[in-house]
Amino acid sequence: MRLTLAVLGLLAALALPAAVAQAAPGDRTEALLAELADAPGPPGFEEPVRAIMVRELAPLAQKISYDGLGSVIAQHGSSGPRIMLDAHMDEVGGMVRRVTPTGFLSMQLLGGWLDQALLGQRWMIIGSKGPVRAVTTIRDVHVTPQEERGRVTPRNAIYLDVGARTAAEVAALGISPGDPVVPDAPFAALPGGRLLGKAWDDRVGLAVVIESLRRLAKEGHPNQLFVAATTQEETGLRGAHTAAEIIKADIGIAIEGGVAGDQPGLNPEETQAVLGGGPGIFLYDSSAQPNRKLADLVKATARDSKVPLQLDLVQGYGDDSAEIQKSNGGVPTVNLVVPARYTHAHNGIIDRGDFDHMVTLVVALIKRLDAGTVARLRDFAPPATRP
Repeated sequence: MRLTLAVLGLLAALALPAAVAQAAPGDRTEALLAELADAPGPPGFEEPVRAIMVRELAPLAQKISYDGLGSVIAQHGSSGPRIMLDAHMDEVGGMVRRVTPTGFLSMQLLGGWLDQALLGQRWMIIGSKGPVRAVTTIRDVHVTPQEERGRVTPRNAIYLDVGARTAAEVAALGISPGDPVVPDAPFAALPGGRLLGKAWDDRVGLAVVIESLRRLAKEGHPNQLFVAATTQEETGLRGAHTAAEIIKADIGIAIEGGVAGDQPGLNPEETQAVLGGGPGIFLYDSSAQPNRKLADLVKATARDSKVPLQLDLVQGYGDDSAEIQKSNGGVPTVNLVVPARYTHAHNGIIDRGDFDHMVTLVVALIKRLDAGTVARLRDFAPPATRP
């Protein structure tokens, strides 16, 4: 690992003013969303995001600890059921694989990318001397034969261009194999409460757990709450596994960026969520199915809190709840999502109203998770066998 404290300080100095400047004046939550979205943090290189999470969670929590992969665990409350509220810190990105003699760089992708999302995009390489901007190569339309213009260029034929002429010039920039690469796509506020930025999967979830703990620390709750900001979700749900081993939760709640299906041309069977329709609950994804009684409690809580709730089922999606539910002998879990357009790409869009409603839902749900409620959620005995 080549991310030194000096480099992390330089990253903060470069990224934070731009993020704050783009957020609405005086809107602390929007400024937090901007800062989290702009922070670089592909799987295994979450340090800048971790620094933000510790800064925000430490004043609210009674204890901050870490698992062996770098996940942050903030505890609030010392009695009652153990509730794990989870969001992951990493984003899809890459790392430098090889430097060619002519100064181009091949890239190992980290997380699920479509090949068509890679061409001609701006990126940030975090080298030993600080961030270096790059662009991915794309064949010029003027020399591309007509019959090839509609073809997708495979990822192994795409390189990063930092403007260098030789491998020595690349080395002089402080870049070498293994350095992390993230999209260069700054946050911006759009009209109507829509927010544009990279990494909403899952920086929006991180902002939800921060704001939820902020309210719960003030208003109270009947349980031991463990807010987990996990690592390496995009490459195998790894931090959720290790954090869950430490927390030993009775109930798990994962907060994610969802998959909005309201753009033109999508098959309505792929996803059912829309921006502005409220937070969503995943009734199925490829990695996990929620506890049905916990899902019913989420629906009832949303109804009682007057929060619009979208029901969604998505193929080809994995989330931290899959690892949480397999821990501690089996944990009732649910995955709640803030719908997002264009996840796993350079630029995504979320709706501020969906975010605010999600915080309201999470706070109300955790307040209901007292000992009796959790015991009922974890009771699988057939009715005829109960005393």
